[in-house]
Amino acid sequence: MCATAGMRAGCDWLAWPPDDTTPPVLTALAGGVGAARMLRGLAAVVGPTTITAIVNTADDVVLHGLHVSPDLDTVVYTLGAGNDEERGWGLAGETWTVMVSLERYGGQTWFRLGDQDLATHLYRTQRFAEQATLSEVTAEIAAAWSVGVRLLPMSDDRVQTRITVAGPVPGTSTEIGFQEWFVDRRHSVTVERLRFEGADEARPAPGVLAAIADAETVVVCPSNPLVSIAPILAVPGIADAVQARRDDVVAVSPIVAGAALRGPADRLLRDLGPESSVVGVARLYAPFAATLVVDDADADLAPGVEAAGMRCVVAPTVMRGRAGAEALARVVVGR
Repeated sequence: MCATAGMRAGCDWLAWPPDDTTPPVLTALAGGVGAARMLRGLAAVVGPTTITAIVNTADDVVLHGLHVSPDLDTVVYTLGAGNDEERGWGLAGETWTVMVSLERYGGQTWFRLGDQDLATHLYRTQRFAEQATLSEVTAEIAAAWSVGVRLLPMSDDRVQTRITVAGPVPGTSTEIGFQEWFVDRRHSVTVERLRFEGADEARPAPGVLAAIADAETVVVCPSNPLVSIAPILAVPGIADAVQARRDDVVAVSPIVAGAALRGPADRLLRDLGPESSVVGVARLYAPFAATLVVDDADADLAPGVEAAGMRCVVAPTVMRGRAGAEALARVVVGR
């Protein structure tokens, strides 16, 4: 067992040749704030141009006639050094004049769109009207922010996370969209079922399968396993491509000491299974990932991770600032 990051020298899967100065080629599966920060750390360690990030788009939503891609935008703003570090999402120095004005009319404001952020959604929607694909628009937006990392949506086709939640009357339930559950209801209601509408008919975005096949290492970022990573894998062909690279897939657990650092991953794992722990994450990831990086707080669960069929690496995974993200990135790439 590779018990701690300090024992990396004994782990062949982490042992890049000491005289090899060529940066590894990485492909990451990403969604949410944790993934954005992980990507920033990886970019600092190996250089952004060696990284392709395949980003979840099943959280996308149309609001006020505008196409909003929250996960893509969080990654762009973070890598483009424009994000609000305190909130973790949105833009630094944001203002809310449009939302305040919309409230005057009684308009829909439960999903807050900042004034600067609106420009991104206006541009994306304009380009869609001009028949551009999500891949093309994403590349344009990333270039405008000088991102460096190659960003690919998981698909150019529409896939939507739909969530069945318990109704107000015992024994009843209703299906709602992801953002209604996550933002409007503040992920406070019990989840009974997830499905990814449109996934069966979707195709991987151009470049996605090749990026997985050509990578030296495939990184599963510390994203929500059920609503960030699972939608990516639900697009036909992507799960098979990742599974074919299983020995080279390194995942980072988003669960630390049984809880999610951000978001509802722990609650979803309790509601839907297998369990809210690094062992539960290992049971989900073992079919397509060989290695799981877990936090020091979960060192005692390393045998359970290995019993689930994954190598376990124990290291600090809580990304406290840029230094913490870079330290975790070095563990992931073995540097």
